[in-house]
Amino acid sequence: MSPAELDLRQYAVLGLVTEASRMALDYFRKRDSLGVTMKGAQDWLTVADGAVEDFLRQRLGVLFPSDAVIGEEGGGENSDAVWIIDPIDGTSNFARGDRNWCISIGFLNHGVPEIGIIAAPALDEIYLGRRGRGASMNGQPIQVSGAGDITRAYVEMGWSTRILAADYLAMIGRGLAAGASVKRSGSGALGLCHVANGRTEAYVELHINAWDVAAGVVIAGEAGAVLNEFFTGDAIAKGNPVLCCTPALADEMRAISGIS
Repeated sequence: MSPAELDLRQYAVLGLVTEASRMALDYFRKRDSLGVTMKGAQDWLTVADGAVEDFLRQRLGVLFPSDAVIGEEGGGENSDAVWIIDPIDGTSNFARGDRNWCISIGFLNHGVPEIGIIAAPALDEIYLGRRGRGASMNGQPIQVSGAGDITRAYVEMGWSTRILAADYLAMIGRGLAAGASVKRSGSGALGLCHVANGRTEAYVELHINAWDVAAGVVIAGEAGAVLNEFFTGDAIAKGNPVLCCTPALADEMRAISGIS
């Protein structure tokens, strides 16, 4: 795919995510309209998830009919050119009135993440990453913190019901034993963005789905983060572990997380 074709997709989706953000924010401000249900234990779903994904699918289908679309709610088939969407990442936050949620849209060309756009409307933040062209928040360049002392590091550890609680707790224990300050905020996509802009030094999750990271890995990588190779094997269909951190802490974070 040519740079011009990628440019077209980047600018078009920046416009789409602005419209989708207004839609999601309207739902967020009217919590009685959310129609909250549960897909499983601690796995929340609102009508906003479906509405935002349907909007993005329809518009992408008109603009780029040859591209495939995979979404958290509606699924989809992989292709050489594929959009991977999480309409609301951090749905439990969204449903509870917590502002830490986002819309995540990633584009892969022949399996390579090329474009990442993440909008956090309740925080008034839009992140953009383009492979080889850097990363920004609200149009301003961002980069990782560069911190090299684990005892001064802020590390986010995402949690999934697909992982044994004992394994997750053991990882937290290793992080605390190393001297890190450990937290969890409930959005993997924003967790990667927060490494990218230096708010934290690392984000790690022992299993995460592709729609949670397809955009964030581009943004974080272009901001200077070290990442594991997430898109290997059957990652798009089944997910993988993710490790994202500022470079100076890479060896320690690999040891803490067990992710190479």
